[in-house]
Amino acid sequence: MAYWLFKSEPSTWSWDQQVEAGEGGTFWNGVRNHLAKKQMQAMQVGERGFFYHSNEGKAVVGIVEVIKPYYPDHTDESGRFGMVDVRAVAPMPRPVSLDAIKAATALKDMALVTNSRLSVQPVTEAEWATVCAMGGYGER
Repeated sequence: MAYWLFKSEPSTWSWDQQVEAGEGGTFWNGVRNHLAKKQMQAMQVGERGFFYHSNEGKAVVGIVEVIKPYYPDHTDESGRFGMVDVRAVAPMPRPVSLDAIKAATALKDMALVTNSRLSVQPVTEAEWATVCAMGGYGER
């Protein structure tokens, strides 16, 4: 199983809005970066990801699950980009800040640290376990 990180500005789409979307989840659209597109194309139903508030808050605040694989993004007039659907699984008991992630030696190579601008990122199994432990989330 692969793990991911989904970044969103809370003023655009927040964790609370993701939770309100319920079990049916919602589409993760608006990604206009070819590397992020490749990441989304690789996602499989059932894989988990961190929900990260960017710009405001700068922290992992929840866990989401991919519920629909990559398909065309209806907001992309060029037709080159797509999206996946995700649903909220659980809040992070203790949000894990970007500063805490940068301070953790085990996370020094995490994409969030080395390529912070990428809106959808892969997370290794070891990084997943470390961030979950930092946030008090019991699942790995």
